[in-house]
Amino acid sequence: MRVRHIMTSPVITVPSTTPVLEAAKLMKEKRIERLPVVDDGKLMGIVTKDRVLRASPSMATSLSLHEIHYLFAKLTVKEIMQRNVVTVTPDTTVENAVRLAQEKRVGCLPVVEDGEVVGILTTNDFFYLVLNPLLGIGEKGARVIVRHCDTPELMMKALECVAKMGHRVLNAAYLPSRRGGERDFLIHIDGEDASKLVECMKEEGLDAEERER
Repeated sequence: MRVRHIMTSPVITVPSTTPVLEAAKLMKEKRIERLPVVDDGKLMGIVTKDRVLRASPSMATSLSLHEIHYLFAKLTVKEIMQRNVVTVTPDTTVENAVRLAQEKRVGCLPVVEDGEVVGILTTNDFFYLVLNPLLGIGEKGARVIVRHCDTPELMMKALECVAKMGHRVLNAAYLPSRRGGERDFLIHIDGEDASKLVECMKEEGLDAEERER
């Protein structure tokens, strides 16, 4: 899967001359927390809700409310934006995008193609569009977890039971466990009752149990 398959596009951007108050209002209206800053088609930086909050004047200041409002109204996103922005291209694999975001400890990745911002990818995109479908979160059906399922032979046994019981595989994931390097095979099937499927797997010597949704 490539970034172009899950990125948000078109992306809302602002020029660097945008007042911070206007950027904050736009983020609130659009229910977003990040705005790429673009001048003449070139990505200059990114402004986030957190940066706007940090730029807000403290009430502990000796300035009057009028002075505070005046100074804050003149503040532009250019003065508070993050300048060194980590980006990806539409053809970057989702795996590499996730790895990059983790390494750089960023919550979003503007997507740039031929120097133009064509989209944006956030951690929410990873969860809702990649992890949720992978684990079947929010979908109907039953889940069975097969523990210590770390060979193709064991995985085939589990899938043969699925076929034998007449189920259809909706999702499947091979997940590492924190229990000493073990690996679990998670199978999401159609139907609401996986009890007979679990029985079949246990008869085949598999350590299986139905997983709570």
